Amino acid sequence: MLKTTKTMKNIIEIDKQYVANTYARFPLQLVSGKGSIATDINGKEYIDMGTGIGVTAFGYADETWANAVKLQIETLQHTSNLYYTEPCAKLAKLLCEKTGLKKVFFGNSGAEANECAIKVARKYGADKKGADYYNIITLKNSFHGRTLTTLSATGQDKFHELFNPLTNGFLYADANDIESVKTLVKENKVCGIMIECVQGEGGVLPLDEKFVKAVQEICNKEDILLIVDEVQTGNGRTGKLYSYMNFNLTPDVVTTAKGLGGGLPIGACMIGEKAENVLGFGDHGSTFGGNPVCSAGAVTVIERITDKLLNEVTEKSNYIFNELNGASGVKSVSGLGLMIGIETVKPVKEVLNYCMENGVLPLTAKTKLRLLPALNIPFKELKKAIEIIKKACAI
Repeated sequence: MLKTTKTMKNIIEIDKQYVANTYARFPLQLVSGKGSIATDINGKEYIDMGTGIGVTAFGYADETWANAVKLQIETLQHTSNLYYTEPCAKLAKLLCEKTGLKKVFFGNSGAEANECAIKVARKYGADKKGADYYNIITLKNSFHGRTLTTLSATGQDKFHELFNPLTNGFLYADANDIESVKTLVKENKVCGIMIECVQGEGGVLPLDEKFVKAVQEICNKEDILLIVDEVQTGNGRTGKLYSYMNFNLTPDVVTTAKGLGGGLPIGACMIGEKAENVLGFGDHGSTFGGNPVCSAGAVTVIERITDKLLNEVTEKSNYIFNELNGASGVKSVSGLGLMIGIETVKPVKEVLNYCMENGVLPLTAKTKLRLLPALNIPFKELKKAIEIIKKACAI
């Protein structure tokens, strides 16, 4: 087990006394970081392969991001959405130009971005077909957020058990089973279909390309909004700016968060031409959405996700897959880009503990080890981390 100091024990005691008991934290207190290296209270260094669950896209203390954030903090940290600010407008323009989508609503998280997408779909359905066209199809094994409505949209029963009654109007299709989707569309009044191209919390499982394209065809034929949840898969994570670009999709709504802010809370709901005018004055809002500081940081993230960087993400992804496929103790490797799940022979907790004890910080997804390293992690650090992960998996 990891060693704890007297000071760290004090922090743990304070945390347990005053912070809501919703997290099973590791006995590890991080105090600083640079690039892909995190340092704990004892001075021990770790190669970070989780990036705060896909958030610190360019690593810790990234200078370009930090300088933009610092300058904005010292200039104008907040105004509310009653006034215009340059970082918000600039970020929206960047996102629309890079995706071809038309409008952006900014919130503070992925769940809020998905809440906005749900509102857009329901209002679109009501405007076009009638108020009873409010149902949204999601996929079993999906994850869309922790608010009551996005939890209801999540296609996993274990997240529903404690919080009934759920928000109604969500239907769950079987992933990669287009007949399941067709049946739900035929038997219900549907306004939207929401998918993750790679189910992250569900086990890092990419959807089948034929299935995804068939969903697109149904949406086009039936005038249903196609919503792609890019909260974890977005912002360069899968080797494209957004994961749907790997599947040649044309979504009507795209949601994102996590890596967009580089470490600050921001979510975005990007709306395409079909629904760009659905939301009008007063239909939705957010006090902190599009905050100047968060937006300034996000601009530096999106500006640096270039073709060169995306090619490097793909190169690193190929390296990881090649090293782990067939390695001792590895049953399978799944995912896309630098969003990777590793099914291990050993219990995943045992593998995780070995990695942490030997200076690597991965994540888990269900029974898999999950890797979400920084997009720009140096190859030297990546190779060292993968060697430790291979040793942890070996039988």
